[in-house]
Amino acid sequence: MAEPHHHAPTVPAVVTRSLYAAYDQSPVLVNINLSLPAGRLITVLGPNGAGKSTLLRILVGSMQPVSGHLEVLGESAEVQRKRSQIAYMPQQEQIDWDFPLSVRDVVLSGRYGRIRREGGWRRYLPPSLVASHHRDVVDQALKDTGMLEYRNRPIDSLSGGQRKRVLLARAIAQQAQLLLLDEPLVGVDRASEEMIREVLCAKRDQGCTVIMVTHDIVGAREDADHVVLINRTVVGEGDPETMLTDEMLSRTATVNWISQSEHREPEPGELAQVAGGER
Repeated sequence: MAEPHHHAPTVPAVVTRSLYAAYDQSPVLVNINLSLPAGRLITVLGPNGAGKSTLLRILVGSMQPVSGHLEVLGESAEVQRKRSQIAYMPQQEQIDWDFPLSVRDVVLSGRYGRIRREGGWRRYLPPSLVASHHRDVVDQALKDTGMLEYRNRPIDSLSGGQRKRVLLARAIAQQAQLLLLDEPLVGVDRASEEMIREVLCAKRDQGCTVIMVTHDIVGAREDADHVVLINRTVVGEGDPETMLTDEMLSRTATVNWISQSEHREPEPGELAQVAGGER
């Protein structure tokens, strides 16, 4: 585990209490209670269908929980989203890679929230005329991800690994305090994987909180400061040495406390009983 080079804030990055989420009344997250430290690199691990991506979607606001409490950096998640303090790199970005956009244009879109917050006529400017400090941030993000020399290239000319780098650059160009990434290492070459890991560790060292969904247990052992094991409920959270043991990983993989035929929302008493019995 790499040691961060800064003093972490005392306010947790993310706090959830009794968070419950469902798709079509079928529960996918139940009794999620977390207090994730700020200024750390946090990995979220669990089997497919465990609700890891759902947790990120709730944090970013693209999905609403059925019930429960959520705070980000001491405020409501909604407030922090409006402040552009939550950046998100989804697993599968809905971008038309055949559309005639340059690499720089895609990364600049990560600044739109901040440009809008500046108000006035500037928010209506085309990308080529936005204020120079926005372009400087974009170029720095491209430099950090090894894509600066590609900034004027059309996005349809990029490889899979380069596309991931561009999406990462767009996320970090937002300059958010909370950076959420859903499987950023999937489908990339070795060089891109190493670069992405280096960038995320650097953002952590600069004081950013990084929460990454991954299946990369080896990388989590090397880079993570904090690990969350999840399989529809929190199996455990803590330091990598404690969480990434064979026993804890086996427990996470075998937890199966929701019947596949269960399509109704459990009563509160049932939620406590089921989640408590499976920890």
